Amino acid sequence: MGVTCGEGHMADEQFALEARGIVKIFGNHVALDGVDFGLRAGEVHALLGENGAGKSTLIKILTGAYQPDGGEVLADGQAVHLDNPQQAQSHGIGTVYQEVNLLPNRSVAENLFLGHQPTRFGLVDRRKMERESRTILKRYGLEIDPSSELGAYSVAVQQIVAIARAVELSGKVLILDEPTASLDRNEVERLFEILRDLKARGLAVVFITHFLDQVFAIADRVTILRNGKLIETRALDDLSRTDVVRLMLGKDVAFSGATGVEDARPMGEVLLDFSNYGRKRSVHPFNLTIHKGEVIGVAGLLGSGRTEMARIMFGADSADEGEVSVAGAKTTIARPTDAIRHGFGFCPEDRKAEGIFGDLSVRENIIIALQGRLGWFSALNRDEQMEIAGKFGESMDIRAASLDMPIKLLSGGNQQKVILSRWLATDPAFLILDEPTRGIDVGAHAEIVRTINRLRDEGLALVVISSELDEVVAYSSRIVVMRDREMVAELNGENINPGVIVQAIANHRDEELA
Repeated sequence: MGVTCGEGHMADEQFALEARGIVKIFGNHVALDGVDFGLRAGEVHALLGENGAGKSTLIKILTGAYQPDGGEVLADGQAVHLDNPQQAQSHGIGTVYQEVNLLPNRSVAENLFLGHQPTRFGLVDRRKMERESRTILKRYGLEIDPSSELGAYSVAVQQIVAIARAVELSGKVLILDEPTASLDRNEVERLFEILRDLKARGLAVVFITHFLDQVFAIADRVTILRNGKLIETRALDDLSRTDVVRLMLGKDVAFSGATGVEDARPMGEVLLDFSNYGRKRSVHPFNLTIHKGEVIGVAGLLGSGRTEMARIMFGADSADEGEVSVAGAKTTIARPTDAIRHGFGFCPEDRKAEGIFGDLSVRENIIIALQGRLGWFSALNRDEQMEIAGKFGESMDIRAASLDMPIKLLSGGNQQKVILSRWLATDPAFLILDEPTRGIDVGAHAEIVRTINRLRDEGLALVVISSELDEVVAYSSRIVVMRDREMVAELNGENINPGVIVQAIANHRDEELA
């Protein structure tokens, strides 16, 4: 599948906002590689891509937070140099981020007019500000008191206020970064009504989201990025959900090729049972039984609820409905310490922020979970620590000049092997691995996959989240598919193949699973 732009060369059309040949480099990493993007007045344009695709970098260039290393940005057909977000605003470009950047302890009116309050005789004219606020809010269907504190209202109302502020300040282009992530269905529909109205008023809207159903509900066109490159810009009318998923994942997949893993491997005894287990605004209740000696692969697009499911399994976020049983006994996993006590381990996706203790040594990073389990009154001495760390350093082929060197100096692949060693040192019964092979070198990648297969053969139960479909197919006994924060399929036997996974991710009422 080649890289393409489905609508011809963009220079042939004048856009409200355009990026031409954008290049952005961070050190040795090319974040954007000659990307084109054109936004028409009076359209909602979805910008899609998995982690590392380049969406955030492109948005930051369009809003002046970053400057490109190559290419140019044009507003209304004229090249512009955006040194900061204020300059972007002066060209009519407004942005609303997922985490609303307003002041909840100030009034609605103060937030609407933040930085540009009307004045009279050198003082803020509050009466005028509140009067104009009422007029603005009415346009967005909000009948609320502009003098009341913004924080007293729901996230949805705060989101609408943020949009109103961005539109009133800028007025041509509105960039929405994950605006629906914290909204329920009714709130999403209310937001979409506002977007339809803005579109009718001639505003150009960029809509960044992970929810495919929402893309097809509100967007006119879609641009898909992958690994810093433009993959496709196309009208939504010309694409199915399956087309979009394939383009995002880079899989031109066939609907064949079962692994036979399930048929060849008998089920072990039940270790865990999650029944109607979920967390409001995070992941819909799911049912999942996990056996000893099996790998359950978890597939789905970024934002589908994969990580959220892993986090409530481990107690990093507590479930607010459902039950969990360990070895047939009902229990509560309200926090990670509960999970660790039951023999759980969790390797998070973001290893730098959530996985490693950067300033601690390799040795300390390996033994820290075991030490926590033993309790600090049974502290491991240095010789014991070195013996444990040395054992895993050798078995996992951790390449470090010394076990006493800070882990932050190791490569990503070696850091990942240290995190995995940390949990293996606790002799776990159950491991959750979230994107364990992302961003690591080929050698480390192969070692991690070999370790997953070995642990399964030794009788461990594993849940492995991965965007690498060929990889997850190769080692999984079963695969569950997440979409829009809901478990929508459980695949066994012949259905464990990339084609069926892609179709399950994309599946909609008009696209039945093959």
